[in-house]
Amino acid sequence: MEQTHTSQSGATTTPGAQRRVLVVEDDPTIVDAIAARLRAEGFLVQTAADGPAAVDTAEAWQPDLLILDIMLPGFDGLEVCRRVQAQRPVPVLMLTARDDETDMLVGLGVGADDYMTKPFSMRELAARVHVLLRRVERAAVAASTPRSGILRLGELEIDHAQRRVRVKSEDVHLTPTEFDLLVCLANTPRAVLSREQLLAEVWDWADASGTRTVDSHIKALRRKIGAERIRTVHGVGYALETPTP
Repeated sequence: MEQTHTSQSGATTTPGAQRRVLVVEDDPTIVDAIAARLRAEGFLVQTAADGPAAVDTAEAWQPDLLILDIMLPGFDGLEVCRRVQAQRPVPVLMLTARDDETDMLVGLGVGADDYMTKPFSMRELAARVHVLLRRVERAAVAASTPRSGILRLGELEIDHAQRRVRVKSEDVHLTPTEFDLLVCLANTPRAVLSREQLLAEVWDWADASGTRTVDSHIKALRRKIGAERIRTVHGVGYALETPTP
């Protein structure tokens, strides 16, 4: 009989279902702690301590997810993200030592799916990893059973089947997270969704400590589809604006 492994988060996996996580971090204490926690959660883990090694390992090992520090020897995490995403799409959780919104937006712009600012709890990091991998699985299911048709909201078009977005008939490149966030807002256009609702729907994350992640993704999304299309309701959340009938 095939053995199973129950992670500390309660998820049960089989050896054949183990997912690969590449941790790229040059601080030995941090990388050892992350690797130990993820192995305890049932993941296969490899590590790299600089940019070139990270790209080489990603190409050879084909990880299911990348945990990537921004500040690295060789070349930085942003360049690692660009090169790895050029090889094959892979979800990326970016780590930054600075609570700097510019770093976060640039990271999202080169293909990162989420970010965490140091210091962080290992419990939260493990939860974010599970969330990102669940989103990949959901996207694969959605791609195999796509919704028909294209949603048109004025000059904004959302193609669910191809997971493509166009503004004024021009293609707009969105990360998987940005696309899911836009679809969540578009499902109830003009309705205000709280940060907590968006966090639960898009990230499967129920802890309000992650609401700044929502804010940064909204800002990145606005830069791509037009700031006027997403309305902020201060103290509440966001709404997707649509043309007045």
